[in-house]
Amino acid sequence: MFNCIFPFGGSHKRPSRLLSILLMALPVVALSLSILDRAAGATILPSETTEIKEVPAAATTMTQSPVQLDPLNSPHPVPWTWILTTHAEVSKTLGFGLRYYRTQSLISPDGKYAAYSRIQMQVQPELFRSHVSSVMFVENLQTGDLHTIMADSPLAAHPFSNSDGADLPGSVAILIPIAWSPAGDRILAREFEAMFSTSDASDYAVVWDRHLNRISTLAPSQINYTNAVLLGWSQTYPNRALFRAGNMGSLQWPLWAVDISGETVPAKDDQPVVFGRTVSNVWAGPQAHW
Repeated sequence: MFNCIFPFGGSHKRPSRLLSILLMALPVVALSLSILDRAAGATILPSETTEIKEVPAAATTMTQSPVQLDPLNSPHPVPWTWILTTHAEVSKTLGFGLRYYRTQSLISPDGKYAAYSRIQMQVQPELFRSHVSSVMFVENLQTGDLHTIMADSPLAAHPFSNSDGADLPGSVAILIPIAWSPAGDRILAREFEAMFSTSDASDYAVVWDRHLNRISTLAPSQINYTNAVLLGWSQTYPNRALFRAGNMGSLQWPLWAVDISGETVPAKDDQPVVFGRTVSNVWAGPQAHW
């Protein structure tokens, strides 16, 4: 077991191709995403016990499925059910193909901005060769202007980078908005990264500052853990993201508050807080456009 952020390291630098290959070759420890592939949603982490304080909206699911199952048992689930269903349908008929999914919009507290993501799945006959990527947008509802939000994490696709990890077969990198700040000047997004058919899975936090037009990608640092789950903003430290992080197989999953520089402090009795209102998207035809 590594004494750093697993599986992608704590420096947020993109892994080399050799490292990516090694990650795919790591032995499956305890439960893994391969079990999720078969069980359609069994979790690899302890049950989430932190109460989620939603202001003012309650958590809702994505639009394509009435129930969302998440590999990390996150309170902000990625569309894992859609991924498994899409792979099963496409692989049995066409064998391979390209499919899209659009999340619900998260409206800022002042009602001026909407954040949503488009998720792309490149389906191959074998799930472990398929590839999932995403891009997140923040739309100015008054002008229609769009800002593209991209994570700077190992498996995140980026238009200005020749990343070895971004197009790696079997890689999953899903960025979804989970919370605005109370003033609507920052948005917090969950970057879920994993490898199909392995136990490699963890969250990063992506923060976009609207005034500075700055994107920061962060995760707990200087602690020993295998998996991290992003919960929301920290109630105790309002400018920090709150994670639950621990080692696979352990019953203790401490809370950690992380700022945009990656500084990580214990947050034992903290609570996650999210702001914003979710609304369903309306569009016609296949999701072939941004």
